[in-house]
Amino acid sequence: MHSRWKSTIASLAALMTVAAPLCVGSTAAAAPPDCPGLYIVAVPGTWETSDADPGKGMLAGVTNNLPGSVRTDYVTYAATAFPWEGDVYGRSKQEAVDRTRGMISAMAKRCGATRFALLGYSQGADAAGDVAASIGTGLGIVPADRVALVGLIADPRRAPTDHLIGPPVAGAGASGPRVGGFGWVSPRTYTFCAAGDLYCAMPNGDFAGRIGGLLVQLSSPDPAKLGSYQQQVSTLINDALAAGGLGLLDNQITTSEYNQRRKQIDDFLKSGIHQSYPRYAVDSGGGTALTWLHQRLLEAAQG
Repeated sequence: MHSRWKSTIASLAALMTVAAPLCVGSTAAAAPPDCPGLYIVAVPGTWETSDADPGKGMLAGVTNNLPGSVRTDYVTYAATAFPWEGDVYGRSKQEAVDRTRGMISAMAKRCGATRFALLGYSQGADAAGDVAASIGTGLGIVPADRVALVGLIADPRRAPTDHLIGPPVAGAGASGPRVGGFGWVSPRTYTFCAAGDLYCAMPNGDFAGRIGGLLVQLSSPDPAKLGSYQQQVSTLINDALAAGGLGLLDNQITTSEYNQRRKQIDDFLKSGIHQSYPRYAVDSGGGTALTWLHQRLLEAAQG
């Protein structure tokens, strides 16, 4: 009798030993098997994409040929108009911001260990930079330490204090700097701007241009950013006063100044500077903005 009980107990013990891992495995919340180690959200520039005709544009040169542990999704949005054409641009950019946030949020909820990279070119850099800044200042959809890299090419909100990769460039973005900067993601945020690119290098002292850029930001206002808008207006007025008073603004919006500005924009559009980044060397080895970012993404994927 005792031997029979011993045999039964031994059999049950063996069964529990085999079954225990199965039970634990069935109750643990495992991450989906397709969660990437690094998730890149790339926002193309003006006219590079649309809902009707999704495209990758220039940023394809950054995201092609990355390891299998990396997933890249491109944001589709209207991508219309220039930074100085207020109403249409403001709505288009806000659409890009909202969709970028939605993509990051969805991935973050599904894949708790995935890290993120944000890329943007032109209007896409405007949107991606705003999302990165909100994350870095504690107002975003993921903690700042989950952001591995931010790469912004021809950012209309470039500040002189942003981490510029490449030769020094005078001026700043056409839409003015982001109040508060990039916060905790600043050490991993890189910007690229070619001299003469009016998107990211509006000449110093061009207050009429800065006003136009600010109106762009206000063309599709976010009520949550009211304080930021007020601070931008205050900064612009103070800068104008320091440079020579509000009369300086009157001088910059005369008919002759308007015609000169129109010629400046026409010359810029014909120059091709804004489309030059696949060839724009940013280091002594001849690396371009695109190859430099590609290499940093490879390193981020390994880390």
